[in-house]
Amino acid sequence: MDVNEKAPDFTLPDQEGNPVSLKEFRGKTVVLFFYPKADTPG
Repeated sequence: MDVNEKAPDFTLPDQEGNPVSLKEFRGKTVVLFFYPKADTPG
């Protein structure tokens, strides 16, 4: 993804296991942070 590119909708579990969809935040500022899998190079 590039800066300011729209992300596709997705659903992931929150810290309590409840599903949260990106579309629930439509109209709000959202920061998505991606990081490499733990204990992998890069």
